[in-house]
Amino acid sequence: MNITPEIQPVRRKRMSANASLVRRLHMDGPLLSLLTAVILYGLFILYSATGENFGQWVSQVGRLGLALAAMVALAQVPPAWLRRASPILYGVGLVLLLLVAIHGSTSNGAQRWLDLKVFRFQPSEIMKLAVPMMCAWYLHSRPLPPSIRDIGIILAIIAVPSALIAKQPDLGTALLVASAGILVLFLAGLSNLVITLGLAAFGAIVPVAWHFMHDYQKQRVLMFLDPAQDPLGAGYHSIQSQIAIGSGGMFGKGWMHGSQAQLEFLPERSTDFIFAVIGEELGLLGQSLLILLYLAVIGRSLFVSASAQTTYARLVCGSFALTFFVYAFVNTGMVSGILPVVGVPLPLVSYGGTAMVTLLASFGILMSLNGHRRLVGS
Repeated sequence: MNITPEIQPVRRKRMSANASLVRRLHMDGPLLSLLTAVILYGLFILYSATGENFGQWVSQVGRLGLALAAMVALAQVPPAWLRRASPILYGVGLVLLLLVAIHGSTSNGAQRWLDLKVFRFQPSEIMKLAVPMMCAWYLHSRPLPPSIRDIGIILAIIAVPSALIAKQPDLGTALLVASAGILVLFLAGLSNLVITLGLAAFGAIVPVAWHFMHDYQKQRVLMFLDPAQDPLGAGYHSIQSQIAIGSGGMFGKGWMHGSQAQLEFLPERSTDFIFAVIGEELGLLGQSLLILLYLAVIGRSLFVSASAQTTYARLVCGSFALTFFVYAFVNTGMVSGILPVVGVPLPLVSYGGTAMVTLLASFGILMSLNGHRRLVGS
């Protein structure tokens, strides 16, 4: 009966030591716990989505290890260094995008990669970090809300890489990069008049953008409006994902017992359409659990943004938090049939390495800006 009083102090010491280690690494404990929960949930689902392909699952674990290492490493970088490096990162990203346009590696009709012989990578992923950091760097020392001149410069900073990425063509990534920059501008404070004019301009640009879209991109939009037009072709992905989600009901068919996923009716079930696997096997409850975890991550990130001591930190943290929301919303929306299919992975759940490294790197930067906040003064 006297064991418990002896064990409790030991447990408290271990918990205190763990908390102290997290603080020394400049990590945010609640956010790290939430991200870990999402990652573990994703690995649980991915094992089923890959059809018990243990090799692919282990490969994902390895990529996660690399992504987590990048997050921890970036959390150690002083915020002043991050701010000063922002224009350098942006410039390097632009140069790499130009190299892709000239000498990029082509796959499935898209010229998006740089082949370094040892490995290939997409420079567009760098711009998901560089664009919001560059926008925040520009606005850091300027009065807010931004002037019309500053808004124009920020829009130019956003437009150049977004146009280069869209030309690859990679419309999904271009929209994500553009939205990350626009979110910085929104967080900087805009008047109702400027927001109204911006929405009007966006509406006017849509018909022009349609003219420059590729045929397959136009087809995706048309299939979003009516996927039954081509049920075995362009509309197949959307129809099968909605069947999978609908058949799962409230509680699902059980882990690894989804007929659409396990019998391979559902395309890209381990990547872009893994949310449909969750719906079929774990039902609405399983999907709701993941959405709640996402909302908790976003809420904690916004709290970090609100407590930031500098304009740069507040804008970068807020943009990364809301960009994470855009990732989750676009993927779940396209899988559920309320948005067109644009090829955006489900954050921290879909199989793949590049997007995962970029996402956790953004959280590493966010944690640096939060963990070093008492030292920020330059």
